[in-house]
Amino acid sequence: MTAFRPFDEKGTPIEEQAMSWKELVTVPYDKKAVDPHTRTRVILMNGIENNATLTKHAIARLCPKPEVKKALAITRRVDSMQQQAVNWMNPAQQTITETTLGFEQVAFDLTANLAQNEEDAYQKATLDFALLEDFDHLYRYAFLYQQLEGGDASKFLKDTIDIKEGRPTRVHHRHPSDEMRRSWDKNTASPKTKMNYFTIVSAEQQTELFYKSHGQMYEDELARGLYTEIADVEEQHVTLYESLGDGSMTPLEMNFLMEVNEAYNYWSCAQTESDPRFRQFWEEMMRDEIGHVRSAMDLLQRFENKDPEKVLGGDRIEVPIVFEETKGYVNRVLEEQRGLQPYNMEYMPEHKVPKDWPSFAYRDRLNGRWTPSEVVVSASGGRGKERVKVQARQR
Repeated sequence: MTAFRPFDEKGTPIEEQAMSWKELVTVPYDKKAVDPHTRTRVILMNGIENNATLTKHAIARLCPKPEVKKALAITRRVDSMQQQAVNWMNPAQQTITETTLGFEQVAFDLTANLAQNEEDAYQKATLDFALLEDFDHLYRYAFLYQQLEGGDASKFLKDTIDIKEGRPTRVHHRHPSDEMRRSWDKNTASPKTKMNYFTIVSAEQQTELFYKSHGQMYEDELARGLYTEIADVEEQHVTLYESLGDGSMTPLEMNFLMEVNEAYNYWSCAQTESDPRFRQFWEEMMRDEIGHVRSAMDLLQRFENKDPEKVLGGDRIEVPIVFEETKGYVNRVLEEQRGLQPYNMEYMPEHKVPKDWPSFAYRDRLNGRWTPSEVVVSASGGRGKERVKVQARQR
């Protein structure tokens, strides 16, 4: 596959990008027939667009320049439309739990792909660390899917991933101070490292927001508890991932890199999409985002007199993000790193962590007398939903 060269791509003029209501209400995929990796692309790109919209709002609120606010408003409106068009590809017949399985497959396969192509050793270590936690979340949700809906997660995901215990969710819970990580340097980090950073922050943020906005829709107490527990871990993941970024990036540098990241992700989707209809959509959205890149370049040059190529760190991103089977890689990481925890911004076996590590007490406080991620496994006795409810009441 060729490298992505954002400065050479031809984009769609921004004034031609507004969508009609008919264009926004896209035809959803068939949840039974869809390639699981098409589903993951839909979920990822919804997160990429959601993050772009939220970040541009945050930048606008802190920016005193009317010209910048206006430019952000124009591209932000298109991002919002793109996000809705992408999100509407999810079918109404897909249950919340099934969509959740898709979210965890995104976290699992995306993180594994980024880690395998990450040039910064420390960012790779962080990706590998969190990978095993998302891996375990899928395992827990698979039990919930079986208990509430009688579903087989392996069958739903067409056996594209292994479903087994990772680093147990009960030990994921850490004190916020233990989620801090060392950041890369914006002047020396590679374009791929920067793109991986923006991609994973967007994806994890979306997962947290989805769990917090849908977990309360369940009547079942254990389901509500499991979404609560895992949503809190996703908040941790957003914190640890975002701490990898160089905090000295200016808002306009961040805006430019984010626009390149959006275009890069759409380009990546188009490179490997098996469904012609979706591939055409990804290509159209990529061209729109190139138009946004041009706008962000203009802001960067006008108001900060900076060379966009230097801000990116080069003129290309060498490899696409690919959703594919990653069983072998994840199993190797699982074998080598399952028992690790972070201490003083490094990763070490938990038994070597000092006893006064703040996360030990914090973990005990959160787990208390009821840990939904453990109950959902112990409740899997083949009696379905009623057994789950009984176990939840026995906390």
